[in-house]
Amino acid sequence: MSATDPRELLADPAQAGAYFIDARDSQALADAATELGFALARVDFAGCRDKHDALARIAAGLRFPEWFGGNWDALDDSVNDLSWWPAPGYLLLIERAGAWQAAHADDAATLVEILGDAAQDWAKTRVPFWALLPLPEAELAQMAP
Repeated sequence: MSATDPRELLADPAQAGAYFIDARDSQALADAATELGFALARVDFAGCRDKHDALARIAAGLRFPEWFGGNWDALDDSVNDLSWWPAPGYLLLIERAGAWQAAHADDAATLVEILGDAAQDWAKTRVPFWALLPLPEAELAQMAP
């Protein structure tokens, strides 16, 4: 992580988005989110079987209402609402997602796109929404172009 205070980074809605990050930075970002009073959701994707399992884990982590439809459209609707969990900002950490991302590349791309679009929509209301997928350094390095 850079020398920038993680609280400064997280507080800036214009910087928010969906990103793969170095797993070593996860705790510092989670601590900063807590200090800022953000809603923090840690979702463990270890052993995640498929899209439906991934959506169920995210729904539980973000405390989605029972009416959550369990599909991409419902995810898009829900992450752009979050009225049931009011907060000055949001940090979603999708941890240990490397194997799922490798096995379900198309679904992973859709997930990142939906979460990134949600961050842009939240930024319009000046609320930071971060969706971070921490990966071990070696896996992250393999993703670099």
